[in-house]
Amino acid sequence: MAKLMIGWAETDTTPEGKVDLSGQYYHRVSEGVHSRLSATVLALESGDGEQAVMVALDLVVFQRDFQAELRAMVTPEVPDLDVSKIVLNAIHTHNAPGVDVIAGIGWLAELPDVLSAADYRKFILAKLKAAVVEAWRSRKAGGIAAAFGYARVGHCRRAVYAGGAAEMYGRTDRDDFAGMEGGEDSGVDMLFTFDENSKPTGIILNLACPSQVMEATYKISSDFMGEARQRLKQQFGDDFRTLGQISAAGCQSPRDLSRNYKGEPDFWHADGVVEIGRRLVGAVDGVGQAATEKIDVAPKFRHAVRNVILPRRRATYAAYVEARTKLVKLEAVMPEAEAYRQFCEEVRRNEKVPGRPGPYDSKLHHFVLIQNNRAVIERYEIQDAKPGYEVEMHVIRLGKAVFATNPFELYLDFGQQIKARSAAEQTFIVQLSGGCGGYLPSARAEQLGGYGGLIINGNVGSDGGKQLVDTTVAAIAEIWK
Repeated sequence: MAKLMIGWAETDTTPEGKVDLSGQYYHRVSEGVHSRLSATVLALESGDGEQAVMVALDLVVFQRDFQAELRAMVTPEVPDLDVSKIVLNAIHTHNAPGVDVIAGIGWLAELPDVLSAADYRKFILAKLKAAVVEAWRSRKAGGIAAAFGYARVGHCRRAVYAGGAAEMYGRTDRDDFAGMEGGEDSGVDMLFTFDENSKPTGIILNLACPSQVMEATYKISSDFMGEARQRLKQQFGDDFRTLGQISAAGCQSPRDLSRNYKGEPDFWHADGVVEIGRRLVGAVDGVGQAATEKIDVAPKFRHAVRNVILPRRRATYAAYVEARTKLVKLEAVMPEAEAYRQFCEEVRRNEKVPGRPGPYDSKLHHFVLIQNNRAVIERYEIQDAKPGYEVEMHVIRLGKAVFATNPFELYLDFGQQIKARSAAEQTFIVQLSGGCGGYLPSARAEQLGGYGGLIINGNVGSDGGKQLVDTTVAAIAEIWK
C-alpha cells in the first residue's frame, strides 16, 4: 500500500510600507492593511514516488516566468523534488502588489516612494522558496477526504441589454435591462488533509468566485479567502492550513447585481468580506464531520503535466481597419496621456459620490476606448507570426477527486462543461494557475462585447475554450484508467 505523505507550510507575504495595488487600470497606492497577505503550500508524495506541490498566492495574477523562477530557486534546495510538479495559483485579490514588471507603458509608470513590482517580486519569491522547502521537508504520513458543500458567493457580473450588448457591472435598473449574461455556481469543493491520528491539518477550498470584494479600496487585503483562512484557524488551531483556489469564474464576482445591493452588504467593502468568510466556513462545517469518516491514507495519486497549444484569438481584417480608423479619431480628440489623466480624475470623483459602492472606473471612458482599439491593431499584427498560445496544464488525481488547472480567467461555461464531462467523482477547476492568459470568454460574451469579452482582455477566445475543455476532459480520462 503506497502511503500518502503530506506537508504544509504558510508564509506571510505582506509588504512593508506603501505599495501600488494591482488589478485596475489606475494606480491605487495602499493606505494601510485590512488583512495580511500569505502564501500556502501543500506538498504531496506517494509511496511509489508521485509528487505534487500546490501553492496558493494572495495575488491578482502572475505570469508564467514567475513560476519558472520559483522552480529554479527551489531546485538546489530539494533535489529529490521534481520541480515541474510545482504549480501556483492566484486567488485574484485586487489588493496586493503586482509581481510582473510592466515596461513600455508610460501611463502605468512606477511611482516614487512606493515599493516597485520588481522589489516585491524578489521579496515574495524568497518567501515562497522557503515555504516550498519547508512543506516538502515536513512531509508526514496522513490521509485525505474530499467533500462538497454550498455557499452563496459568486454571481455573473455582466449585465445584458435589449439592444444586444453586455457591460461588466452594468446598471440593472435600466428599462432595457434584459438579464444577466450567464449563470453562477454556488458549489464549494473541498479536500481535507489529516495526520495519522485523523486530526484535520488543512483544507483545499475551491469555489467559482474571485476573492475581490475589496477591489476598489486602498487597503492591502487577502479578501474573503483570508477571512475564511483566519476563521478556520480559530476553529481548528493556528497550525491549520487553508489553500484557496478559484474555479472557472472569469464572468463572476461576489455581487448579486440583479438585487442592486439591497438586503445584504454591497460586497465592495469589509463587511462583505466578513459575510462571505462566514458563509464559506458554514459550508466547511456542514461537511467536516462526514469527511473524517472517509479518510483515505493511500489514495490513487497521479500527476500529469501537459503543454497545450491553444489557438490565439484572432482579429479580422475588417476589425483591424475599423480599429485603426477609430484610434486616429480618438487620439485627435484627446491624446492618450491626457485621456489617462482625465480617466484618473473621474475615478477619484466617483469615489467621493455618497452611497456609490463601485465600480469607480468606467470601461467606456475615452482612455479605455483608446486601449481597446490599440489592442485589436496589435493582435492583428502579431497573430500570423504567433498563432498559438502555450498553456501548462496540470491534472492531478487524488483518490476520487481530480484537479485541473488553466492560466485564464475562465468563463463559468467552460468550467461547467469540464465538470459535467469529467470521469472523476469530484472535479476541482483551478483558474489563474501556472500563469495568466487573461480572460477566456464564452461565445456569447464575444458576441455581446464589453469588458471581459474583448480582444484586449485575453489571448484565447471561445474556440480555444472549447479546445481547452476537450483537452482537459481527455487528460482526466487518461489518468482515470
